[in-house]
Amino acid sequence: MENNNLEQDATFLKRWSADLRDFMRGRFSLDEDKASQEEVVATITKGVVFRGVNLWVLIFATMIASLGLNVNSAAVIIGAMLVSPIMGPIMGVGLSLGINDFELLKKSLRNLVLMFIVAIITSTVYFLVSPLSSNSSELLARTVPTTYDVLIAFFGGLAGFVAQTRTDRTSTVIPGVAIATALIPPLCTSGFGIATGQPRIFIGAFYLFFINSVFIALATYAVVHFLKYEKKAFVNKVRERNVKRLMMIITLVTFIPSVFVGFNMVRRSLFDAMADKYVSTVFKFPHTRVIECNKHYASHDTPSQIELVLLGETLEESVIENARLQMEGFGLEDVELIVRQASKGDEVNVASLQASYTDLLAEKNRRIEQMTSQLKRYRVTNVEVDDISREVGTVMPVIKTISLMKGITFDVQGTPLDTTLVCVVKPTVPNAVIDRNVLVNWLRVRTKVMNVKLFVESAANASLEPSAAAVASEKSARKTAKTTPAR
Repeated sequence: MENNNLEQDATFLKRWSADLRDFMRGRFSLDEDKASQEEVVATITKGVVFRGVNLWVLIFATMIASLGLNVNSAAVIIGAMLVSPIMGPIMGVGLSLGINDFELLKKSLRNLVLMFIVAIITSTVYFLVSPLSSNSSELLARTVPTTYDVLIAFFGGLAGFVAQTRTDRTSTVIPGVAIATALIPPLCTSGFGIATGQPRIFIGAFYLFFINSVFIALATYAVVHFLKYEKKAFVNKVRERNVKRLMMIITLVTFIPSVFVGFNMVRRSLFDAMADKYVSTVFKFPHTRVIECNKHYASHDTPSQIELVLLGETLEESVIENARLQMEGFGLEDVELIVRQASKGDEVNVASLQASYTDLLAEKNRRIEQMTSQLKRYRVTNVEVDDISREVGTVMPVIKTISLMKGITFDVQGTPLDTTLVCVVKPTVPNAVIDRNVLVNWLRVRTKVMNVKLFVESAANASLEPSAAAVASEKSARKTAKTTPAR
């Protein structure tokens, strides 16, 4: 009975695993919507050639990318990647190596070199005439290839060639691959390096373009082998042997250096990650901060270095030595630690600095108060004529218009004597009676100016007649000029 149950369980597991395998094979199969090898080769071969439209589109895409890099606009750079036809020759190299098509390989390499020369010349000419020559962040980002660039190029190449093997090529895969692999911006950055005489930028950007191109071709080569494309046969066996030998040499010369480059990039990325973790873990002090961390990977005879710049309380040498001893636990055994911090002689006397600033602020405040007092003596304040005009119409309905002006009365030596309010009124009808004393007193209370000069404008001939109250006010002002301070 138990044996029967075990046999049933084993049969069920086999059936279940077979169903799961068929399900996964059906889900991940590339046979659906698969184009024939002849159709794929024809499509790739057509895209390899740079002539006519393709060449002009390449020039336009290079100009767009150069503009985007120049003005530091990521959106413009993405637009240039979308219209760039630069993927064709690179995929042609990978396909030709996979199917032993020597003629396609020669055509792809020729057009790849032509594409490189045209893009470099176009971008160099643009940056030579452009008024902007600063190293923007978008430019600098294309000068230092990383492991992520290699992975993006490889998986982008896989996605791009798989999309090329479909009968329906209207999907968004190919434009997405063009954006992800970013082939045209490094070429434009190389042109910028030539135009501005910066060889390091040229070399770094060209290196990034070379790495991306190699791994896109490598991904194409891998997909060709995965899809089991038939290799090209030769009638002449000697020629076939020579061609295969030559293509093997080209493959090794192209791909083997990229493997070492990729390996070094991985090691550099691991070093950066371990250094960041070490600094963030060990150099955590309450009154000291790391304001700059420079990581230098080993090159030639120079060992790897971590250079730190600290701000705050000075760390004792014993503390720094203890930090060096902890480097082994983070995989940084042979890395040199350099710590730069302020010495005792460089420490800032905060109390002295604060006292100096306090004295400076006190002197400025004193001068501001002095200037404010002088301004008050000579300032002429506008009178609220709109409010007073409405109020005077209620106080004295016989007044038609009123004009007010406040100023300062000076003597002939330029000494300010008093503040004077000049008022000009016009009656509604000729010979209207205006109580001038009442109006003058009301204006004194309303404007808080004691020296008021009132003039009544005749409605008939528009002549001005000083009022008796104004004359009296002027005499009073003369008597009190020596004792009344100016306002």
